[in-house]
Order: sequence, then C-alpha cells, then structure tokens
Amino acid sequence: MSTKKALKQQFREMEFRKGVYQLRNLHNNKMFIGSSMDVDRAWNSLRVQLISGNHANTGLQQDWNTLGEGGFAYEIVEILQVDADPQADVKAALKTLETLVMMELTPYGEKGYHVQKS
Repeated sequence: MSTKKALKQQFREMEFRKGVYQLRNLHNNKMFIGSSMDVDRAWNSLRVQLISGNHANTGLQQDWNTLGEGGFAYEIVEILQVDADPQADVKAALKTLETLVMMELTPYGEKGYHVQKS
C-alpha cells in the first residue's frame, strides 16, 4: 500500500493539461477567455466564483446571475504543447498563448466580456 509521502510524490509528478478556455454565453455568444495551468479543473474554480457572486468581471457576473449556469458553456480552446526543457517558462508560454487566442477571437464589446486595452 502507498504511503502518504509516495502519494504526494505521485501527485507532484502528474501532468495537467495547460491551456486556454472560454466561457460562452449560449444566448448571445459573448465569451470570456482565460487560461489555466489545469484547464480540466479551471471550470470548477470559475463556476465557484460565479455561483458565489465573486467573479471580477462584472458583465460576466451579471449575465451569470440572470441566466444561471445553464446559460453558459465551458470550452477548451487551445492546449499548450509543453516543452520537455525543464528551463522552459511554461507560465509565460501560457500567457502568450492566451494573448494569441484573444487576438484571434477578439472577445470585446458585443463579442465578449473583456475590455480592449489601448
């Protein structure tokens, strides 16, 4: 049987899918874009924030309050291909990928919940 120490080590060695996701409003297709070091668990975190009324994006929070969870779809947009190089800055690469997705999908104004930076 595994010890606690062995289980902790196994957890540290697990690889999680890193990438960019969108939360899409099913009524008007507005989107909220984000990124996570674990996109499979990001939905739970995002959902908890919205259910508790604590999400930083007020437009998204207002629509969630009106439409509820059933009014939205969580979708993974891009998965980061992680470099085998241990020196690689995965967080920086993930932020770059998110920026590229934002440039492609332009989730501003009528299309999204983000405010375009000038």
